[in-house]
Amino acid sequence: MAGLLSEADIKHERFAMEVNRVGTELGKPTRFDHSTVSHWLSGTMPRKETRAAILESLSRRLFRPVTHEEAGFPHPGTAPPLGTVEGLIDLGRQDMDPSRRSVLGAALFSVALTIPDWPDVVGRAEAFAAGKTIRIGIGEVEMVQQMTEKVSDLDDEFGGRHARPMAAAFLVNTVAGYLRAEAPGHVRRAMMSAAADLCYLTGYMAVDEGVHGLAQRYYLKALELAGAAEDHLTYCTTLRGMSVQAVELGHGRHAMRLADAAAAASPQAGPRMRAFLAGQQAHSAAQLGNAAEALRFMSEAERAMDVAESQSKTFGSYDPAALMYHLSQVRHELRDGAGAVKAMQESTRLAFPHYRRTRVRHHSLTAERQLDIGHLEAACQSWDRALDDYPLVQSGRCDDKMRIMVARLSPHARNAHVKALFERARATGVTIAA
Repeated sequence: MAGLLSEADIKHERFAMEVNRVGTELGKPTRFDHSTVSHWLSGTMPRKETRAAILESLSRRLFRPVTHEEAGFPHPGTAPPLGTVEGLIDLGRQDMDPSRRSVLGAALFSVALTIPDWPDVVGRAEAFAAGKTIRIGIGEVEMVQQMTEKVSDLDDEFGGRHARPMAAAFLVNTVAGYLRAEAPGHVRRAMMSAAADLCYLTGYMAVDEGVHGLAQRYYLKALELAGAAEDHLTYCTTLRGMSVQAVELGHGRHAMRLADAAAAASPQAGPRMRAFLAGQQAHSAAQLGNAAEALRFMSEAERAMDVAESQSKTFGSYDPAALMYHLSQVRHELRDGAGAVKAMQESTRLAFPHYRRTRVRHHSLTAERQLDIGHLEAACQSWDRALDDYPLVQSGRCDDKMRIMVARLSPHARNAHVKALFERARATGVTIAA
């Protein structure tokens, strides 16, 4: 461990703070200090959950995976990874069980997660042994696709809090059986592709609820299934979704790696997918402070959107509203406050009417950025618009936006506009201290 701390060029006090931060993410806050680190270095073995936080902290600092052995910890002795279908059933059953939700929610987001490259997962259809109980055809594939679209519509309109358990149950009770069923080769590949789409969507809904470790597990299953199906689109879309998750959590370097991996895996991408990926690369580069790269990727995204074909999927697609959202994020990261507000307002104007969660988040982001540049009254108006849809949405990210609203406006609580906004917010169930 001493060698790793030296490589990371970090003092004991700072390292203890970073381990504490990871512990908080894990749902087990700690109060380690420089003396605790000294005890570890002198041979005191940290508890198992602390070891996980230490390894994740070192991985984030060094931008590479750090193993138990490398840090001087005993091997965790975990069982070998489950097969794709078995692992999917295990994951879905846990997600369906209300008594397990808090445990799954505490799963740690990891920048050291091993992401399978396209050559490692492509064509692995032999991993799904055909069963003997049922035979499926293209009709079952179409049913899974339509169910995924309907769950996606529910998620867009009402948030993922209630839709995700439905998706998990469908994965376990129906889709897993189809993956084991007898089928012609083209039907089997189509079913794996449909299952990958559903896993991606379920992971996205887990991100919306703030359970990031669980989301990563669903995303990995989506990558495995997409590779087995030789489905480049879903594989790249999933990598890009993982990059979005990382950048929203502030892991810009990890987000950039994932976005670059998605771009590298899609050399034949059409213009809409190219815009999709370039927009995310722009946001990641901007978070790293690389203005030239961010603007170059943003220009690439804009050019690709100019020639984009009509969208081919209900979810995972890219549209002008998403492009303007990325432009706003880039401008915000590059300290162009007024430009960020303007782009976010345009993104909200262009969003599809049934995307309630998007409207809540985008109106809230607009308000935050208006407040950043001193426009208090305008910010209150934007948050008021967010409250139009907030009561109808069950979303962890929207709940977070309401908490941010209260925290940002509390110093201005005596302002007439803030008082009126807080009164309305209380009526929708937002907690505001007296």
